[in-house]
Amino acid sequence: MKMDYTIREFEKRDFPTCAIIYQEGLDTGIATFETKVPDYQQWNTKYLEQCRFVILSKDEVLGWIALTPFSNRKVYSGVAEVSLYISKTARGNGLGTALLKTCILQSEKEGFWTLQAKIFLQNKGSLHLFETCGFRKVGVREKLGMRNGTWYDNILLERRTQTA
Repeated sequence: MKMDYTIREFEKRDFPTCAIIYQEGLDTGIATFETKVPDYQQWNTKYLEQCRFVILSKDEVLGWIALTPFSNRKVYSGVAEVSLYISKTARGNGLGTALLKTCILQSEKEGFWTLQAKIFLQNKGSLHLFETCGFRKVGVREKLGMRNGTWYDNILLERRTQTA
């Protein structure tokens, strides 16, 4: 089913809905090693100010994307990690692809040359999404972290810009 949607920059007023969507991701058990949704201040500190977007349908936020700096060292200023979450009611409708493509284009305008993602091996949908958008598997990070007493492998993916 094709959904009508708009993408715009994230605004602070979007956070309560984005937090619910993030919790839905946490509830899958394969979206992140985190187990609690941060408050707005923690979230705002974690993510870069540029390249934060939400996707909406009929004025309802259905997903969000944001970048985390890879390092605070200047030499890595053009490298960031992507976080992307779609509401469980809207998954499978191409919204993740639209958000990721928007973020890629804007990140290149902002001078980012490498975007990376760390995705649980079990998260086949996200792996497919990122590969479809030009990310390549760099490797498997075995037992990278533990969540609720279980060790998980992560697939490290990256996308290098062709423009910077």
